[in-house]
Amino acid sequence: MPIGVVRSSLDRRTDAPRRPDDGPPAVLEIDERFAAALAGVEAGMDVFVITWLHEAVRDVLQVRRPPTGVFATRSPDRPNPIGIHRVTITAVDGTRVHVGALEAIDGTPVLDLKPCIGNA
Repeated sequence: MPIGVVRSSLDRRTDAPRRPDDGPPAVLEIDERFAAALAGVEAGMDVFVITWLHEAVRDVLQVRRPPTGVFATRSPDRPNPIGIHRVTITAVDGTRVHVGALEAIDGTPVLDLKPCIGNA
């Protein structure tokens, strides 16, 4: 079950950059039902945003030339299109979590947030 949605200036899948650090800042709109789960989430934290890449093609197993298995790439097209994005939180405004560079497109469902611990 999604906990929220990405709000980004990236409107189309073709707008998404290939490198995660090239994405624009974005806002994670967290559903009010999960507001209490944001306690302790604050600006400056690095978190992993887990997303569901809802526009992915799920029957793709290889990409590029020479053929490379999707498990060896960051391709959004894969059997289970789960996105993992490391971002820095820049601000928290109620249930709106502002983050730095994020390559997810507008409307992408957010499944979870997990703090980055150690050298991960």
